[in-house]
This record gives sequence, structure tokens and C-alpha cells, in this order.
Amino acid sequence: MAYFPAFIKLDGMKILVVGGGHIAGEKIEKLLDFTKEITVVAPEVNEATQQMIDTSGLTLLRRAYRPGDIEGFGIVIVAVDDLDLQREIYEACQSRHILCNSVDSVDYCDFIFPSYTKKGALTVAFSTSGISPSVAKYLRRSIERIIPDSIAGFLEEMRELRASLPKGKERMKMLDEKAKAYIENLFPKDRNV
Repeated sequence: MAYFPAFIKLDGMKILVVGGGHIAGEKIEKLLDFTKEITVVAPEVNEATQQMIDTSGLTLLRRAYRPGDIEGFGIVIVAVDDLDLQREIYEACQSRHILCNSVDSVDYCDFIFPSYTKKGALTVAFSTSGISPSVAKYLRRSIERIIPDSIAGFLEEMRELRASLPKGKERMKMLDEKAKAYIENLFPKDRNV
């Protein structure tokens, strides 16, 4: 099954992460690129995950998951090895229309985490629909090497221009030409990319 690629606005959306181990830490690290509205519920938390929680001011409930913990959350990440608990939380999320991701259990996922690279406002994501996260990871690593750090500044410039010019065909044309020139300068036609 293929997953529809979508970028979700997380402003004001609360996220619950169930689990405090290495994999939970990886998911939290990715989420922190986009939000700090994260609550973690876990009886034990590894050192690296605890450091992220402390540094980012996240909420930690140091205890086991309890039915009802998902109330008030828009997204739930289940990062535990217990398949029965994954199924229980997923089914509870389904009945409340809460998006759920159970790590390494696509049967209990509404969405998956893509491999992505982020430079300023640019986010490029790669996914194999859960078939081979390793392929997505190595493809991302290859592509991110060709994306210049200057893209962040260029996108800020484009944001300011877009906000300062009146809407219409002239603005669209000017912004399109500016973007085209920037990209063509990065990848001249005589260069194989």
C-alpha cells in the first residue's frame, strides 16, 4: 500500500509519544524540527531521550501508558515493542479519529515517518511506503549533499518578496523566474546531476 505524501501543520496540535527508548528518541528528534508540543509517557526513559525532553521542555509522564492517555492529542506515536499495546492504542486512536504511528508495525499506522532533509523552510521527504526505510535513508543522504545551505537564505528572500508584492500574474512570473535562475545556477545544463 502506498502512502499519500502530505505535510501536516503541527501548530497547536499536541503529540503523544508512548515509550522512552532509542526509537522513541529518534521520533522525538524528528518531531522537534517542527514542534515542541510533545508529551512522552514511559516508565523508563533512556539518557539521550531524557536529555531531549529536558532541553526542549517537553512534558514527561514517567509511568506506563493508561487507557485514556490519548485524549486531547492529535497524533500518537507508539514506540514500544509490545504488539498488543500497539494494537490497543491504534484501535483507541481510530475510534477517536486521532492519527497514529506504531513504530515498525505498518498494520497499526495511519502514517509513517519519511526520511527527510530540512534546510530552513525547505523540507524534502523520501519514502518507500515502509518497504525499505534503508533505501529512503541512503537516497536522502545522497540528495541532501547537492542541496546547498544557501537555500535557506534564498527561501527567506523569496518569502519577503512574495509578501511585499501584490498578488497576480506579474508576481507569479517574477518569482518563477527568480526561482528558475537560482536552481539553474546551482545545476548548470552542462553538468550531470
